[in-house]
This record gives sequence, C-alpha cells and structure tokens, in this order.
Amino acid sequence: MHSVFSGFLPIWIITAFGWAAGRFDLLGDQAQQVLGRFAFTFAMPSLLFLTMAKSRPSDLAQPGVAVFALSLLAVFAAGLVASGRLFGRKRAEQAIGAMGASYVNSANLGIPVAVHVLHDTSFIVAAALFQMLFITPLILVLIELDVRRDAPGRWLRMLQLPLRNPVVGASAAGAAVAALGLGLPTEVTSPLAVLGGGAVPAALFALGMSLTARTTAAPGERAERTLLVTLKTAVQPLLAYALGRWAFGLGGPELFAVVLCAGLPTAQNAFVFASEYRLDAALPRDTVLLSTLLSMATLSLTAVLLG
Repeated sequence: MHSVFSGFLPIWIITAFGWAAGRFDLLGDQAQQVLGRFAFTFAMPSLLFLTMAKSRPSDLAQPGVAVFALSLLAVFAAGLVASGRLFGRKRAEQAIGAMGASYVNSANLGIPVAVHVLHDTSFIVAAALFQMLFITPLILVLIELDVRRDAPGRWLRMLQLPLRNPVVGASAAGAAVAALGLGLPTEVTSPLAVLGGGAVPAALFALGMSLTARTTAAPGERAERTLLVTLKTAVQPLLAYALGRWAFGLGGPELFAVVLCAGLPTAQNAFVFASEYRLDAALPRDTVLLSTLLSMATLSLTAVLLG
C-alpha cells in the first residue's frame, strides 16, 4: 500500500495547490484556461516528442503489450458506445468518455508506481508508447470529425492533423526521429526537457482549479461517471487479467505488470483535451479524480494478489 501511495502523493498535492489557487482567486479568472492551453500547446508536445524520440518501436512486439492494447481497445469501444447510446453524447464527447474509461495515466503515476511496485519501467514505457502512437491520434480524429464537421474539406483537415495539432505532430516527429535513429543535440533537447517538465504540473494544477466550479450532476450524469470509473478501475484490469492468463498464457511478473498497468486511473489528458476543444470538462475532471482515488485501493489489491 505504501508503494502505491507514494506514487499518488505528488498528484494529490499539486491538484490541491491548484484547488487552493482557484478557491482563493490567486491567479485570476483566466488562469485555468491559460494553464490548460500551455499544457496542450507547448508542455505536453515537448514531453511527447522527447519520449517518442527515445523510444524503441520494437518494444511493442511483446505479448504483454498486446494484452494491454486489446483490453484498452475493448474498454474504449465500450465507453464510446455507452456514451452515445446510453447517455446521448455527441461524437466528440463520446471520444472523451471513451478516453476517460480506458486511457491510463502512464506517465506521472504509471512510472512512479512501476518503480516502487514493479521495480522495472520497461513495460509501462511500452504501454505509454502504444497509447501515444495509436490511441491519442484516434481520439483527436474523432473529436475533430465532430467539432469541425461543418468545415469545408474536413478529410483534408484530417490528413493535416499532425501539422495542425501539436500533440499529434510532436508524437509523429518524435517517432520519426526514433525510427531514423537520429541523435538530437543537447541544444535541442534541453529546452524541450524544461518545457516538458511543466506538462504534468500544469495539467494537474488546471485540474485542481476546475474543482472550484460548482456543478450539480443529474442522476444520468452520475450514472455516466459511475460507469466510466467502473470500466477504468475494475473492468479494464479484470479483462487484462483474463486475456493475459487464459488467451496469452502469461503468468508471474509479466501478468502482474499487465494488470497493474491496465488498472491505472484515467490520465489528466482527458481533462486537457476536453478543455482545449470546449467540450464538457466536468465529466473527464470527475472521472480523473474518482478513478485516481479508487485505484489506490484497486492497485493495492492487485499488488497483494499478483505481486
């Protein structure tokens, strides 16, 4: 329990600072929006570029990553269908709901948990690579197809997405650097590392500031939040366990790593994306917070049963 708690502690502290700043109006009315845009436009792309540039696409060719990918895609599809058919969300908000149900916090929580619990970060890095390469572009395309659906030449805009969207563009550029085996000079990596270091604090701070907004969830909205959090913290790790053990024959540390990674809570990127595209940010905000709180117990249980 202590190992898992140590991974959560920085998240709660930074989020609490953001809440205090919003509650006592320390940074002004526009601070939350500015921090969110800074994270989306500069900090997060810098972090993703450096992560992808140092990655090895060959890390994806392992059974554990296949199990993680299948469980994520299955839950993503379930969240997408549920958001549309059960709760009447439009396509862009369906994508955010599906992201809330399946997209794991692999960076600022996954890596600390992997260090303290697994004593090895190789699997969590491979899982993060899969999310960056395949899931993030999928989510942004779904959002763009809805938000820009009336814009002329929308399919041309989809092809231009890596050039227009800093998150996708930075990930693609980093992947190209890794694939070509290029070495980047310190003059390039140092400023990007400084910017990338602000991605997690800025996103969490903006998330904390959003908690000061007074919102009253209707019964249907509460049901939607409950469903998404259940999919994230219970269904996804259970599905990963079932697939890993009985479909792929995994066991021991490899199965433990897959289930622990699948059980990580929703990444704050869901809140950042919703805020950037002017979508309902209350849903991903609550999903991030509730899944993070609940996963302290579920990840600890996973460590006890499989560790």
